Amino acid sequence: MAGFRIEHDSMGELKVPANALYGAQTQRAIDNFPISGLHLPRAFIRALGLVKAAAAEANLALGYLKKGQASAIRKAALAVAEGQHDAQFPIDIFQTGSGTSTNMNANEVIAHLATKAGAKVHPNDHVNYGQSSNDVIPTTIHVSATLTAHQQLLPALKHLRRAIDRRARELRNVPKTGRTHLMDAMPVTFGQELSGWSAQIDASMARIEDSLKRMRQLPLGGTAVGTGINADPKFGPAVARELKKLTDVRFDSAPNYFEGMAAQDAAVELSGQLKTLAVALMKIANDLRWMNSGPLAGLGEIELPALQPGSSIMPGKVNPVIPEATAMVAAQVIGNDAAITVAGQSGNFQLNVMLPLIAYNLLQSIHILANVSRLLADKAIAGFRVNSERVNEALAMNPILVTALNPVIGYEKGAAIAKQAYKEKRPIMDVALEKSGLSKDELEKLLDPRALTKGGVHGGGG
Repeated sequence: MAGFRIEHDSMGELKVPANALYGAQTQRAIDNFPISGLHLPRAFIRALGLVKAAAAEANLALGYLKKGQASAIRKAALAVAEGQHDAQFPIDIFQTGSGTSTNMNANEVIAHLATKAGAKVHPNDHVNYGQSSNDVIPTTIHVSATLTAHQQLLPALKHLRRAIDRRARELRNVPKTGRTHLMDAMPVTFGQELSGWSAQIDASMARIEDSLKRMRQLPLGGTAVGTGINADPKFGPAVARELKKLTDVRFDSAPNYFEGMAAQDAAVELSGQLKTLAVALMKIANDLRWMNSGPLAGLGEIELPALQPGSSIMPGKVNPVIPEATAMVAAQVIGNDAAITVAGQSGNFQLNVMLPLIAYNLLQSIHILANVSRLLADKAIAGFRVNSERVNEALAMNPILVTALNPVIGYEKGAAIAKQAYKEKRPIMDVALEKSGLSKDELEKLLDPRALTKGGVHGGGG
């Protein structure tokens, strides 16, 4: 028995490590679920502590806790929220689908700390008063995802958009060969190309912000099945108000507790918007990889910052590591969304029973998207250099510029000029001068790449 103490719960006695702040129910979960070694993340534990602190304040105001009890619970819960006791939350994410084990883990740790501080506090009767795991865990998912999105992801996306916009302004007058189907197409400017990326990020932010409107609605107060048994009807709204005081983020009591507990539609919606962001980041990352490819046998349009040696065997090789990391994050988020989608379908009658999985994957997606967005901004987009010589050479040899002559010489004649230029590997200007019947001055005006990036018709009919 050295190094252990005896704890008990409704199922009997159990050995618990002597220095553990948790009790028997947590220990049972540790013993029952040695599955992955993955634990609910810091953002979730933080939110769970905030929910318990807010609940204590609400129960004090409503007259269900004594002042000393509420104060001790609040202090202990905020210590949990601040990360002082993260090692005391060792339960695997693959556990009971309601997250009851994690809720009781928090109740036991907070009760232990409050009792050590001199208050008589019971995990169920006081810390969990007016609550059930069935409303606490969905509420904590909503609070943790909302806070992490507001405090990490949205600021990171704003930073990324600013970096893209800054480079777009710098390169607004630098034309390059456009590409459709990965094949040469009419010219665009680097600024125009980057403006598309910026619009993708901007739209992703708007989608995420709209989804957070639903995530701010909390089902706490529904208790066991949504009816609110053993909870004051004022409890849920009171906790939402207390959370706003603690976080400076507005939360509201859910308009329907049954929906908020039986379904996780808001989390599935947010995950879907994170997936859309991941798709956008994958597109941007792959554009950068293609533009950087080479430097001799690829496109070689840009040179990304050299961050580390790219090969253990090929000296001098440098790889686009940040876009590659971004693409992997995107793949992970898309996978997380698939898991969350399946989990969201697992609401049977009055409870979803894959809540820990939803919590873990949703918070991981938010966290890694936030981190990689800043890296993409600072270590790839902010510092890439345009290879002007290579870009201009490709523009001069691009037979597709003949498209600008269509209104003057017609499609078929233009196609013949383009095919000859391809075949002979000659600049389009040279072949057009021989075959179009137009003067050099006319052709220089009509085939000016920068002018062509502005769209419209650049010549008369023909």
